[in-house]
Amino acid sequence: MSNKQQLEKISKADGFIAALDQSGGSTPKALKNYGIDESSYSSDDEMYDLVHAMRSRIITSPAFNGDKIIGAILFEKTMDNQIEGVPTATYLWEKLEVVPFLKIDKGLEAENDGVQLMKPMPGLDTLLQRAVDLGLFGTKMRSVINKASPSGIKANVDQQFAVGKTVLSHGLVPIIEPEVSIGSKDKAECEDMLHSELVRNLDLLEDNQKVMLKLTLPEKPDLYSDLVNHKNILRVVALSGGYSLDEACDRLAQNKGMVASFSRALANDLRVSQSDEEFNTTLQTAIDRIYQASCAP
Repeated sequence: MSNKQQLEKISKADGFIAALDQSGGSTPKALKNYGIDESSYSSDDEMYDLVHAMRSRIITSPAFNGDKIIGAILFEKTMDNQIEGVPTATYLWEKLEVVPFLKIDKGLEAENDGVQLMKPMPGLDTLLQRAVDLGLFGTKMRSVINKASPSGIKANVDQQFAVGKTVLSHGLVPIIEPEVSIGSKDKAECEDMLHSELVRNLDLLEDNQKVMLKLTLPEKPDLYSDLVNHKNILRVVALSGGYSLDEACDRLAQNKGMVASFSRALANDLRVSQSDEEFNTTLQTAIDRIYQASCAP
């Protein structure tokens, strides 16, 4: 098992996980929201340099530290990059006491049977070994559920757990993320089916196989409360999924034991044009709000 201090922090500490893992498809949108238009860069390398500068500004902000943030999810290029001359994962843990995770999926397949499975992940074992060597604690992989299809949802969750077992074999902790689209017309029904499939797969794990779940905030409060206490679960975290910061936090506060792992809701009001003081104050406000919702009794 990974670093005992990291394990203790992730499983027991108050706080939330910052999702800083926008990748190829979502990076232009994240940059545009930050105030950097596509006309500002002419290649993927330039785009990734700009998004790394944005993430570095977040990570080096006085507001960003292990007091309220227990973990951070990184894009592969962020893992391979540095913050102030230090490898990103090392900087997060040794300077901030924030536990580093790596996004490992390669994006989504086209919708089939009401779901979008993960694309193939060639070289996964090599990537996982690099993650271990660079001091990562765990991984995250996302797939999507759009419709209440029993067979589709089963295939989605089965795929997640299959990859999760590969992650576990490298001594890393997988965050399993079968996201239910907030735009789904039968979202509550999808979530009931998802719950059943999660329980089925969790019950098949060995006692020493510990995983995390990252789930859309459900229509029925406390739907996943039994999973929070499952013997194979380290933590159940919530994605914001397109909800505003206020709505995401309001929904989160209704789900006892779940903590946030927000991306858009965390960084939505940050702008490249803000002074450092404005930027840090805006980030601190979002962090305080998400922390409060994550610690709601």
